[in-house]
Amino acid sequence: MRNSLFILVLLVAPLAAWASGEGPKLEHSDIDLTDQASLQRGAKYFMNYCQGCHSLQYMRYNRMAKDIGITNAQLMENLLFGDAKAGDLMTNALRPEDGEKWFGTAIPDLTLATRWREPDWVYTYLKSFYVDDSRPYGVNNLVFPDVGMPHALAELQGVQEAVYEHGEGEGAAAEHISELELVSPGTLTPEEYDNMVRDITNFLTYVGEPIKLERRRIGVYVLLFLGLMFYLTYNLKKEYWKDVH
Repeated sequence: MRNSLFILVLLVAPLAAWASGEGPKLEHSDIDLTDQASLQRGAKYFMNYCQGCHSLQYMRYNRMAKDIGITNAQLMENLLFGDAKAGDLMTNALRPEDGEKWFGTAIPDLTLATRWREPDWVYTYLKSFYVDDSRPYGVNNLVFPDVGMPHALAELQGVQEAVYEHGEGEGAAAEHISELELVSPGTLTPEEYDNMVRDITNFLTYVGEPIKLERRRIGVYVLLFLGLMFYLTYNLKKEYWKDVH
């Protein structure tokens, strides 16, 4: 018994420490994969502001268009650039070596961004850039410290500065960021920017698992089937064993 308790403590303690670890609080993204209008806007924003650097190399244009309600004509007119074709994967022309040269690291593909992070992380990340003159591109990020990319949506969001507060102890190590303050508005209001970032996050969540809604729908039928089979099997068992004492 004591050995069992000891093993349980060894398993639970790291999880408790991880859960209690300090870090920026993630904002709720409130995504809705059934909102096709949001997914269409997210696709538009991604193509215009993100795809120049980030690819979606496991998703095809025509699959994406079909799933989120974009016609082939709309796809050809608004979302295909250069010599891209409807059946192509959603890659870009940026070479990996150029990404490493310009940003100091390989630029990640974002197909699975909301799977290996989570939607709330992506949503908060896109809202959390702030001015930091010590960084190569003049910005840092609250949820991704020492981020290596520029703020691609700065023109829309505006300029944020970090507001610091002193904690216990002395020196710079005792300071921490309490909030971000918008000091120079962008072309969008804060509410409009939040909605835009939510649409991008919604779109990336769809891209990470295009079959999610269908999987859930099929799952309901599977559970109903299993429930029916259990009922039939249980009653069959009772019928077979009713005369056994």
